[in-house]
Amino acid sequence: MLRNAMTLALALSALGFLGLAPLAAEAGSAKVERGKYLVNLGGCTDCHTSGYFFGKPDMTRYLGGSDVGFQMPGLGVFYAPNLTPDKETGLGNWSAKEIKTAFQTGVRPDGRILAPIMPWPALAGLSDEDADAIVAYLQSLPPVKNKVSGPFGVGEQPSSFVMMIVPGAQGVAPPAPQ
Repeated sequence: MLRNAMTLALALSALGFLGLAPLAAEAGSAKVERGKYLVNLGGCTDCHTSGYFFGKPDMTRYLGGSDVGFQMPGLGVFYAPNLTPDKETGLGNWSAKEIKTAFQTGVRPDGRILAPIMPWPALAGLSDEDADAIVAYLQSLPPVKNKVSGPFGVGEQPSSFVMMIVPGAQGVAPPAPQ
């Protein structure tokens, strides 16, 4: 066993000498960069960054949760949560598997169902590699301490700005402007 450990140490030293040791770190970095790309492409910032809906995203609270709630008829008002690894107000106590399960199935570790506005059905179609990259990126973010409001049930008074989601007639075009 000692011989195997010595052989491994020599091999790692040789890789470092040849300049190959950083490849593992670069692979991790590539995974995080892929996750960043997918988060940006998916528009996660839109709902999960304060100020976005007012045209002035607060990048000091990037993905730290929204200050705007979505009112959904018959369900209540939901605020997009903090996706940073803050242990008190974000995903810091969630495992990688729990984060991936939540955004791909719509079910949080505590069993609560995500708000219907969360596009988890689309995210369910991600490859394992892409889903893992998103998780790696979220876990690499600096923690942001930001407890978002809600959720608020039907009839409860929300504590900040709310956008109402109003279902329209399906398949009917809006009237043409006059």
